[in-house]
Amino acid sequence: MKYKYTATQESGEVVESELDAKTVPEVLAFLTSRGLKPVSVKKIDEGFLKIFKMSLGSGKITVADQIFLSKYLALMLRIGTNLLQAINILIEDFKKSSIREFLTQVRTNLERGQPFYLAFANQPRTFSQVYINLVKAGEASGNLEEVFQNLTDSLTKEKKLTDQVKGALTYPIILLVTSFVILFFLIMFALPKIAKVFLDGGFQPPLFSRIIFGVGLFFGNFGGYIFVALILSGIVLTYLYKASFTFKTFVFDIVRGIPVVKEVVRKIALQRFAATLSSLVKAGMPLVQSLEITADAVGNVELHSALMRIAHEGISKGLTVGEAFSREPFFPQTVVNLISISERAGHIEEVLQTLAEFYAGDVDGSLKTMVSFLEPILLLFIGSVVGAIALSVIIPIYQLTSQF
Repeated sequence: MKYKYTATQESGEVVESELDAKTVPEVLAFLTSRGLKPVSVKKIDEGFLKIFKMSLGSGKITVADQIFLSKYLALMLRIGTNLLQAINILIEDFKKSSIREFLTQVRTNLERGQPFYLAFANQPRTFSQVYINLVKAGEASGNLEEVFQNLTDSLTKEKKLTDQVKGALTYPIILLVTSFVILFFLIMFALPKIAKVFLDGGFQPPLFSRIIFGVGLFFGNFGGYIFVALILSGIVLTYLYKASFTFKTFVFDIVRGIPVVKEVVRKIALQRFAATLSSLVKAGMPLVQSLEITADAVGNVELHSALMRIAHEGISKGLTVGEAFSREPFFPQTVVNLISISERAGHIEEVLQTLAEFYAGDVDGSLKTMVSFLEPILLLFIGSVVGAIALSVIIPIYQLTSQF
């Protein structure tokens, strides 16, 4: 049986390796004999069990895990537990291996005198730059309890909004996927066979039917190649979307051309902007740096560019916050006015938080409008295709029967 261990040497250097042993005490005895101080020891899953646990996502720290972690850290710090003790307690409480490994890394960093936020910064694919910078700001100001409480609230609201979007889009996606599967089998298998029956039988169908049959025969002969080409195109487009800012801008330009979808995307971006910037300003981060981090977090190309211009071409050059925001057409006039008023009053983070809550509620109504707009369009499209196929078969059959 294999075990993976993490231990520290007398010099403080961390050592990680694997060892064949029968039990955990045998591993601990081996580490002691080598003068190593054990940090963690765990059994390595092999074969089907390992694959099964990976399929369940045991190696990934989800948003729900981050909420749970932030909530417990805030609670423990509030009742007076010091940071190292809190981490030790959490290591014992958490059963998920990925979180235990992360917390073990946090404990090792603390024992070696390294900054607390460094463990979060070492996992940029798991923790967002907003999360990392808030923890860094909280550690610097000695206000980690409030920071973790704010992170708990903001992550909970973000997850609720994400679940809202997923829930609203579930039915249209199921409808779309099911419809395309049905159409795929109709065009790839049923239609080519029907076309051959008519065309090989010496009967001359009408022009409309011949066109539909020609499409069916084309897909019957080259459908496999088309299917592979579509998969490869999807992979390439996904890569370009992640790697190319120009291509991402092109995609957003297309989205902006769809009236109902455009409004939903815009409101979600504004909600993320307000919630993120509010948290960063509340944590005491400089406004320009907060805007830069927010720009990377909103997930909207147009808003990203607007926030970067506000930070570097507006505020950095001496404009007031209200003046810098008023130059960007992306923001509604109401948002610009509220930001200008809050700047003069000195509580911009409170107004931004209010805006975030307003847009979170507004997104729900916009999603319902979008779904009610998309559903009939999808049904009309699928119905038209199925109807065209049905007519292409019914018309020649009717002509045949009318000859007798």
